[in-house]
Formats: sequence, structure tokens, C-alpha cells
Amino acid sequence: MSATITLCLQSAVHSEDIAGVTSFVGTDASGSFGILPGCERFMTILGYGLSRYRDADGRWCHLACPGAVLYFAADRLTVNTRRYLRDHDYDRISGLLSGQLAREEEELRSLRQNVQHLEQQLLRRLRQLDRWQA
Repeated sequence: MSATITLCLQSAVHSEDIAGVTSFVGTDASGSFGILPGCERFMTILGYGLSRYRDADGRWCHLACPGAVLYFAADRLTVNTRRYLRDHDYDRISGLLSGQLAREEEELRSLRQNVQHLEQQLLRRLRQLDRWQA
């Protein structure tokens, strides 16, 4: 058992390993939780928002993501997400979360609705073709 955690951040386009993490605080559907070195194996889904970890210098660093899969085992904490932002400045990262990530989530939500609408139109058209052939 080591006195630190290695935090592995993985997104669709970028990954990085951050050594020397002494604690991690996140939020899932059950509420806030913390992870310390030596904890038991753990897996959860992070919700949209901010998490934070204490780095090797003892400073808190904030992690913003639109949801993620978190897995912890053998003092290795892996966070898999579509996109993430991290910063030591809480005000700056919370601004990015409410601005940039919120806009991206809204665009994604709109895209999903458009795809769903296209699927419905396609199924409607296939039913019409099926009736016409019968």
C-alpha cells in the first residue's frame, strides 16, 4: 500500500496520469464520496459536475466532466469520460463547467433529439413502404 494514488484521466482525445494524489472527492447518484490511498476496490458513475483531488503539492485541483466511469483498485484511480477540464482555480473551472461544458452538453442533447426524430421518420417511411408492397 502506497501513501498516494495515481489518477489516470482518460477522454476521447486525451489521457494523462497524475502521480502523487493523496485524496479524491467526487459525486455519484448516492452523493459525495472520498477515496484515499489503500481503499478497497471501488467503481461508480460520476455525475455531471465537479470532482476534486489533492495533488502532490497539497493543493486541491478541480476536475469538471459531463459524467464519467470511475474505477479504483490498487491505488490507481481511473476516470473515463467523454471530455474533462481540470484547474486549480475553482472559480475558473466552475465558470468553464457552466459555460463551455454546459453548451457542449446542450448541443449533444439537441443532436440526440435530431437523431431520434430521424429514426422515427425512417420507421414511419418503412411502415408506409411495407403497406404499399402488401
